Amino acid sequence: MVSELGYGQPMGGIAQTAFVVEDLPSAIDHWVSNCNAGPFFVLDRFKMPGQIYRGEESTADITLAMGFAGHMQIELIQPLDNNPSVYRETIAHRGFGFHHFGIACADVDADSRDYQSRGYVEAFRAAVPTGGEVVYLDNGNGPQWGFLELLPVTPGMDETFTRFWKASLDWDGRDPVRSFL
Repeated sequence: MVSELGYGQPMGGIAQTAFVVEDLPSAIDHWVSNCNAGPFFVLDRFKMPGQIYRGEESTADITLAMGFAGHMQIELIQPLDNNPSVYRETIAHRGFGFHHFGIACADVDADSRDYQSRGYVEAFRAAVPTGGEVVYLDNGNGPQWGFLELLPVTPGMDETFTRFWKASLDWDGRDPVRSFL
């Protein structure tokens, strides 16, 4: 396994910072206009079968966008329904804004067990289009400090995220919203 992802972040380290937003186009505009981040790659619907939220099947639906500010991937997540989810939980607890840090993992299940041995609780699990499953963990106190998301470093994930990062290099601000796939 590689020690560093194709976009320069270390394995086992923070590879992503994520925010839950009320309106995805407005959030993208903010990051592009005020933070010089982008372009953003949008996945219109993310409602994978088999999602598990707090031990129960989840039917929550979201749209999301990913872009880069330097080597840091920024993920913007907009809930599309009011179904129970880690996103609605955060909004109810402290409103829109910071949601989680994504940690690059070679083995999500082993890392989840390690975090759980330290008092973390698995809050959400879902398959992702780049391969494998993500796991969101909290420190046992709910989303007070935000979640940790364990990101499976698969060839598909590293290739996709590296492609997004390369698009940000010398980006001239044109075409700020692009398709995820």
